[in-house]
Amino acid sequence: MPFGQLAGAAGTGKLAPMNTFSDSAPQGFLLGVDGGGSGTRVILVDAHGMELARASGGPSGLGLGVERAWQSIGDTCRRAFDAAALPFDWRNCSLGCGLAGVNNADWLAAFLATAPGVRALSVESDAYTTVLGAHGGDPGVIVALGTGSIAASLDEAGVCRIAGGYGFPSGDEASGAWLGLRAVVHLQRVLDGRAPEDGWSRAMLAQTGATDRDSLVVWLCAANQTAYATLAPTVFAFHDHPVASRLLKRAGLEIERLVAALDPAGALPIALCGGLAVPYEPFVPAALRERVRAPHADSAAGALELARRAACASKAIGGAAR
Repeated sequence: MPFGQLAGAAGTGKLAPMNTFSDSAPQGFLLGVDGGGSGTRVILVDAHGMELARASGGPSGLGLGVERAWQSIGDTCRRAFDAAALPFDWRNCSLGCGLAGVNNADWLAAFLATAPGVRALSVESDAYTTVLGAHGGDPGVIVALGTGSIAASLDEAGVCRIAGGYGFPSGDEASGAWLGLRAVVHLQRVLDGRAPEDGWSRAMLAQTGATDRDSLVVWLCAANQTAYATLAPTVFAFHDHPVASRLLKRAGLEIERLVAALDPAGALPIALCGGLAVPYEPFVPAALRERVRAPHADSAAGALELARRAACASKAIGGAAR
């Protein structure tokens, strides 16, 4: 299946059909990597833009550690090559990565310093690759809602702007981790007798594996953003619960604020992206919901465009050196 909408003119956000370039075609394989706190998704294509396989794996957001990120990315890329029945060798791969946490300069430097010997590498925030993929390189706004959250916009000149995404626990409004952190307060109140036991509290007990106050404290002491995000589905499942309902209403307003910061005129189309996009849509304020459009493609597709640009630049440099 040709991946026909994911290549772009270098230096802009615009995406163009992959089969529109020939002399500048990259060599080897292209891998688009979308990495966050909950998992990694990879698209593998050949030098002609033909999609060969997709694969998913463990988390690779940089906040969980650079070594862990590369381990997850490597495992998932290898899984994609296995699915395509091809041998895996980093030296034949041009890699484009859209990753959570690259706005931390130290994490990014460590990630680049420990990169394997790939043919070419380009790393950007998952917000950029998400907005690039979601609107096909055209102007628009995205709110990415997964373990973390961030909003991004792309204008006519291909300039990307960001709102939110400051990270857990102080930021990432409306994310799974943000929602889970607030949801567990209800469970704490139930265990203390400050609120009556109910189906939602029992669901959170089952998810955490806790049985009483002390065992929940143990869980809380070990919990990171990924752990808190595992509680988010219970909020949606018990959305009629008064506390859960208030949380979801507040989350909808946070999404509205993120969009307004990037598009105060309210003129751009909006795409909700990530694992919580569909569950959240009914809770987005009605005026905003009217502008929501289905994403054109995902963050891994946007990352694939980064891989293509990096591969073409590498080939051009190599040709000039010869």
